[in-house]
Amino acid sequence: MRSKASHRHIQGYLCVLGAATLWGTLGLFYTGLNRRYSVSPQAIAFFRACIALLMLLIALGCFRRDQLRIHRRDLPLLVLQGVIGIAAFYLVYASAVLVAGMSVAVVLMYTAPVWVTLFAWRFLQEGLDHYKVIALIGTMLGAALVAQVYHLGSLNYPGVALGLASGICYGCYSIFNKYALRTYSPWTVLIWALIFGLPVLAWAQNWHEIRQVLLTPGALLWLAVMGFGPTLGAGVLYAAGLARLPASIASIVVAFEPVVASVLAFLVLGERLEVGQVIGAVITVMSIALLGGHDLIAKRSNHG
Repeated sequence: MRSKASHRHIQGYLCVLGAATLWGTLGLFYTGLNRRYSVSPQAIAFFRACIALLMLLIALGCFRRDQLRIHRRDLPLLVLQGVIGIAAFYLVYASAVLVAGMSVAVVLMYTAPVWVTLFAWRFLQEGLDHYKVIALIGTMLGAALVAQVYHLGSLNYPGVALGLASGICYGCYSIFNKYALRTYSPWTVLIWALIFGLPVLAWAQNWHEIRQVLLTPGALLWLAVMGFGPTLGAGVLYAAGLARLPASIASIVVAFEPVVASVLAFLVLGERLEVGQVIGAVITVMSIALLGGHDLIAKRSNHG
């Protein structure tokens, strides 16, 4: 019995690591589409949502139509998830990668646990003990080093702002997701978030550019792979991992994403981090692990 549980946990770790690895490649697609085909962040975000929604509609429509049903009372939550967690997040993160660089953007995006913890403390009356305070300070210190605050004269203010904004949007996504998953499966939440987020992304488009992309086979191939791999593929793996691991453990393991992204940015895009930025990235990932690890220990002690 214990070996079966251990095997299930190993599967969970592998699934979440696979999801983190796929998500870590997103910056390559954003950068490649922009550099090779001059596709804007707005168009990339729009096509990413479109392709993911189309694939989900086909899959659920053919095999699990029951997953499409929702209650009217949950519409406000799902609309917020779509507008902030999908539309705004997709837009600002794609922009952050192109403005700040893949390595910097992904680390700043991983300040999301800070915003979630602060929101829960301020509005949900959750405690803020010294472990959380240390983790929050560490995360913000690490993010500041990654953003190169020690070079105030040449600080990339737009890139830093976009990176932090993507972290806030991702944090909101996590909070809305937490509530929605009490009632619905991950696929139901994702498909309705995409449905409600897509009109916002459509409103932000230059439709002449959209037509040009549709007439460019190379760009369409990149977009299709991005929709199938880092979008849906990562979502499937992460959902499978959550089914086998506690959410706190999954949140620690998925912090492998900025490591993957930084390595790929160095090997493929030639991006280089200064020593201070590398130290900042390490501090950020360790702080996220502290936050998630403390949460897991607290939950175990409560259940015990």
